[in-house]
Amino acid sequence: MEFIATLDALVGKIGAFAWGPPMLILLVGTGIWLTLALRGIQFTKLPYALYLALIKRKEDTDEPGDITHFQALMTALSATVGTGNIAGVATAIAIGGPGALFWMWMTGLVGMATKYAEAVLAVKYRVVDENGEMAGGPMYYISKGLNMPWLGAVFAVFASIAAFGIGNMVQSNSVADAVQATFNVPPAVTGVVLMVLSAAVILGGIKSIGKVTSVLVPIMIFFYVVAALYIIITNIAGVPAALAFIVNQAFNPTAATGGFAGAGIMLAIRMGVARGVFSNESGLGSAPIAAAAAQTKSPVTQALVSMTQTFIDTIIVCTMTGLVLILTGVWSSGETGAQLTTTAFAAGMPGGAYVVTIGIILFAYSTMLGWCYYGEKSIEYLFGVKSILPYRVVFITLIGVGAIAKLSFVWNLSDTLNGLMAIPNLIGLLLLTPVIVSETKKYFDNK
Repeated sequence: MEFIATLDALVGKIGAFAWGPPMLILLVGTGIWLTLALRGIQFTKLPYALYLALIKRKEDTDEPGDITHFQALMTALSATVGTGNIAGVATAIAIGGPGALFWMWMTGLVGMATKYAEAVLAVKYRVVDENGEMAGGPMYYISKGLNMPWLGAVFAVFASIAAFGIGNMVQSNSVADAVQATFNVPPAVTGVVLMVLSAAVILGGIKSIGKVTSVLVPIMIFFYVVAALYIIITNIAGVPAALAFIVNQAFNPTAATGGFAGAGIMLAIRMGVARGVFSNESGLGSAPIAAAAAQTKSPVTQALVSMTQTFIDTIIVCTMTGLVLILTGVWSSGETGAQLTTTAFAAGMPGGAYVVTIGIILFAYSTMLGWCYYGEKSIEYLFGVKSILPYRVVFITLIGVGAIAKLSFVWNLSDTLNGLMAIPNLIGLLLLTPVIVSETKKYFDNK
């Protein structure tokens, strides 16, 4: 037990660095650098990107790839739209004040350029594996683009292990807790059900995951956003003041009120940036693994679609949660995390607590599907295609373990590795910026 405690403390110190100010500055700084290099592509091309992602949606299935643009987007969204949108926003506001939401917006806007750049490189440097499927992501564009396979392997190690925590046991544990609190279902039962439902999809590979997420993700986002919009519309008169309050609090210290202890500008920035990055994962290198599977000949086409992922996750879903917390007035109650969001929805509409519980179930389940694919592609890079099936089996088994286990160490370890993934990925993005710019210029010149 003493060894575990010592190890936990060590991991905690590494995690403090992985998610500390230097890393957050590097993540946001990379987004700003790419925004400048790409001339604000996330602003100038957003309408076209949304058209490609949500309206056009007709893919040429004879193009190389395993799943459509839309399925690739939904697979990536399945992994990012999760408990961070419910608990993460609440934590940011509960600790940093309403101004933290403004800094989440800023992080999301520059993060769109990062997400675009990741997808350009993922498609450009992807390979066809022994199973005839696409394999791509930071490990491949670092290895092929920079000729640094060892650094690609470092990313793959971090990602393959982090998937067991942040994309697996932590998620099943959140679902088990929510289901037990709301419906009084034993965690062991929830764990078995999640294992069966996950196995039915995961064992079919990316095509199965893509088909399920392309149906599940739009439904779950629509369900959650509609419920949030109901609360916002019923309090519509207070929306202008709430938005002004958020912007004002971003630059002015938030005084103590109710159960809120108060927060300065730096705390608001730190919480907004940290929870923003944690929610949309821009710069961490996870989403480009899904982008690499898309059916496309042009890296830029998929990159534009991938860019909308951060917009949907942060600018839409996180904003909905934040406005509900502020409009219902519960943000200063002293609660935090999912419990704070549950209290806000319960105060804002009949059955609001059930909305959050169902949201946690759907968001966490979809996160497990997306992260299993990220993990298996990382392990494939390290050990080849024969390692994929054993990895899936272990992943599915740990879903059940996570539902009943105490996860403080698992959470710390996975959270730390999740942050460390960003280091090799950001090196790749910064050094390969000329390639990203060149591919972008070539695409739009031809258009």
